Amino acid sequence: MTIETIGVVGLGNIGNGVAKSLARGGKWEVLAWDKDKNKQQALNSVEHLKITPLNKIARKAQVIFFVVPSTKEILECLEDDNGIFANARPGLVIYDLTTSYPVDSRAVCDKASKHHIYYLDAGTSGGPYKADNGKLLTMVGGERQAFLQTRSVLEAICDHIFYVGDSGAGHTLKLLHNIVCHATTLATAEAGHMAEKAGIPLDVMIDVFNVSNARSYASEFRFPNHIISRTWDGRSRIFNLHKDITMGKKLGQSLNADTTYTSATLNILDKAMALSMEEKDYTLLYRDFDKIRHAKIK
Repeated sequence: MTIETIGVVGLGNIGNGVAKSLARGGKWEVLAWDKDKNKQQALNSVEHLKITPLNKIARKAQVIFFVVPSTKEILECLEDDNGIFANARPGLVIYDLTTSYPVDSRAVCDKASKHHIYYLDAGTSGGPYKADNGKLLTMVGGERQAFLQTRSVLEAICDHIFYVGDSGAGHTLKLLHNIVCHATTLATAEAGHMAEKAGIPLDVMIDVFNVSNARSYASEFRFPNHIISRTWDGRSRIFNLHKDITMGKKLGQSLNADTTYTSATLNILDKAMALSMEEKDYTLLYRDFDKIRHAKIK
């Protein structure tokens, strides 16, 4: 497949970085769109990138990345009269970088195949900071040949690329990833509050963890840069964590698997949501940990 034009739909915290990374160097024409005009305007001056209506992206692009909140927004873009299905040429490859429920992803894949479009669920890790620098990780499920033909595009936004299986496998693995990631973050927060109550500074605990078996992404990156620094700028909402862990628990239940740690993580996030913290940066889970753990779930 010759790839000349790439579309990016969704220009939020991660989509913004994905679009810029694809445009960097001018290898491809990058067409971008978001329903939020302010997010579009933020990219107006980026070289090799053009804000373009969705129907025109569908007609020109060989590959389109969706970086929107959920499957719901993807279906709106696909099925609208001015959307992807009505305008795309056969052979289009869609990468869904959202964190979505695998059953829903497989259903979208089936719909896309009826329009001769390849839909791949590409669970993506790394967050906004790695998106800005083209250093994400992705785990891809779906048609293997479509993945192999378009892998070079993923290399512009990812340091690590894994093909993990059939449709739905990418989003399944992303949910499992997020269960571990968020449970570890909250376990580290719990330990941090214990340390501080015992008179041990948080930064000392984190320094010890980072050269011991307790180290994690949370201790090595999130705590030093966004919590100990008191900048509270992880650039992801508590709503996102709650959405992902809710789906993770649903997945575990559908597999008749144990969800002990998933449920404990979700309980804390439920309490944060009960305090109307859904739009707050998720690093504030540490700052407000004591208040959250005493909250009553509505």
